[in-house]
Amino acid sequence: MKRKSERRSESRKRVCASLSDHTESKSDIYVHITDQLYFALLHQKVKSSPDRHCFCIDDELSYENFYADFGPLNLAMFYRFCCKLNKKLKSCVHAKKKIVFYTCGDRKKQANAAYLIGSYAVMHLQKTPEEAYSLLVSQNASYLPFRDASFGTCMYNLNILDCLRAVHKVIQILKIHQTRPLFLLIACFVFQALQFSWLDFSQFNVEEYEHYERAENGDFNWIIPGKFLAFSGPHPKSKIENGYPLHAPEAYFPYFRKHNITTIIRLNKKMYDAKRFTDMGFKHHDLFFVDGSTPNDAIVTKFLNICENADGAIAVHCKAGLGRTGTLIGCYMMKHFRLTAAEAIAWIRICRPGSVIGPQQNFVEDKQMNLWAEGDLYRQKISEQENGSSKMAVAGILSGVEDISINGTNKNTSQRKTATETHTEEEEEECGGLTQGDKLRALKSKRQSRASTGSISLEENTIHTKSTSKSLSSDKRKRTRASLGSNRASRRSLSRRRKVLHAMPSVRFQRPCNSISKARAPLLR
Repeated sequence: MKRKSERRSESRKRVCASLSDHTESKSDIYVHITDQLYFALLHQKVKSSPDRHCFCIDDELSYENFYADFGPLNLAMFYRFCCKLNKKLKSCVHAKKKIVFYTCGDRKKQANAAYLIGSYAVMHLQKTPEEAYSLLVSQNASYLPFRDASFGTCMYNLNILDCLRAVHKVIQILKIHQTRPLFLLIACFVFQALQFSWLDFSQFNVEEYEHYERAENGDFNWIIPGKFLAFSGPHPKSKIENGYPLHAPEAYFPYFRKHNITTIIRLNKKMYDAKRFTDMGFKHHDLFFVDGSTPNDAIVTKFLNICENADGAIAVHCKAGLGRTGTLIGCYMMKHFRLTAAEAIAWIRICRPGSVIGPQQNFVEDKQMNLWAEGDLYRQKISEQENGSSKMAVAGILSGVEDISINGTNKNTSQRKTATETHTEEEEEECGGLTQGDKLRALKSKRQSRASTGSISLEENTIHTKSTSKSLSSDKRKRTRASLGSNRASRRSLSRRRKVLHAMPSVRFQRPCNSISKARAPLLR
């Protein structure tokens, strides 16, 4: 029989334990989203009960970081989350149950979970970003801000509200576009990307998105569907370098033609001969500035003018297709769609994680107001052209504003651009070693190799097609060899400004690559 003092000690321990459990449960946070849907921040996993169904995606959807970055989760993961939650809400089994989406991970997991449920509320529950965010913080919850994919100190915070506003703005852009007068839809061709929904999950091909974002399959993502594709820079020859699969320009031709990509803009130093694109009818432009740096006003103005005059979609690349590429695409989005800097950065990172790095974030922020003003002027001039239903009318308008620099002064942009590009390209040559883009590409390839169930040999290092047909590439090679002799002379006479790309003759590559011509649809239609 236990002594009285021992019984008292055990009693005190039981009381302390019960108080501790009560304190821990008190610290759990439950957020009421709808009458059926709840979001919870918990300390440990919970089980479903007869009156509630609980689920967590902490281990299912994980961000693949470069350095200290941890989110937001990409577009494919957001899509998968929406499908999962929609299925649960529509299930007859859970019709009378409370649906609890919870996270019990660290603060980084909490931030991504909050971004997912907040974006879902904006997209599917018709809540404004502010309404959704107020729900997320209603129980005194706080979340870590997202940061860039750099190694050093964070210079710019991107919070959850910025991401919610980006998702909301992208949805609203399509609605505004659909209500525009017909003559403006024809004349204002800079809005041609809006003929597709930026965020239409009914036509979103998640397998295709995840396929082409991989390094061995091209490493590219649509930022504005039908307008801007960001991709990793091509190489003179397809090979594996520092663990990263590199692709020759020819590997991209089939996909570019199928998706009406007519213009390529290179932002890094020359790694391949631009004639390999121009000889096949693509337009190619060089706007070099140093890896990890920000563009000068002349480069920004030239980039905007090229994009405003492009017939089809534009493929933009630097070394990794992240920093410099995202920065200039963000400038276009601010000018023509009036996104804030934070909204532009958030959307670009949702589409292509790791984009816009270090000082480039502050650069985009600094340019916001001036780019908004330029965009307002641009749209005002177009709206004044009631008969401006042709591209020539818009080109005439552009000629009047093409010399307006970002700082509001008129200067000779061509001379400044040439001098700057020569200077900066020499600087990058002098740096030697691996640049920021080299390191990011290597990191991306390594993390994807760890996640992959199989390895890819050097012979397989081409942009793989998703088609299951084995005869497609072999038939293409046979046709190419048969027509090589007769087509060689005609290829030499092709104009560099040729705009019709779909009737191009086949060309034999140094290393035959699988065709992408059977890709089902643009990544985001």
